[in-house]
Amino acid sequence: MKFETDYIEKLAKVLADTGLTEISLEDGDQAITLRKEVVVASAPQVVAAAPVAQAAPAAAPASTPAAAASEVKSAPKGTPITSPMVGTFYKSPSPDAEPFVKVGSTVNKGDVVCIVEAMKMMNEIESEISGTVTEICVEDGQPVEFGQVLLYVE
Repeated sequence: MKFETDYIEKLAKVLADTGLTEISLEDGDQAITLRKEVVVASAPQVVAAAPVAQAAPAAAPASTPAAAASEVKSAPKGTPITSPMVGTFYKSPSPDAEPFVKVGSTVNKGDVVCIVEAMKMMNEIESEISGTVTEICVEDGQPVEFGQVLLYVE
């Protein structure tokens, strides 16, 4: 089963029309989670996560308020490197070691840029492109979601 856009839109509508705050589905090696986040002084928003089989995060359907809000916040500062899993972000191999990268660092395709710990396993995240790190979007030790932007490389 492939998670089609209209299927995701139907799930988002169910989430918006009910008191649910999250819907998670798994089918083999594919998974999707939709979560309603309440923003202070604003209406609830629906955020869709990409299927597990995809390498890049899937954008929420263009008709949702979350998609419009993310486009308004700021333009990307290069190509995003996203988390391939849910876990904890670490910028260095150990607490006393230098970070893998900093803003302004030059990276090559295949260079390790951070670690995401999941279920006591340290997973090295490699850059998919060569370039310069323009922004690091996550703090050391912060939990990350599947598809969440970790940093941008330009």
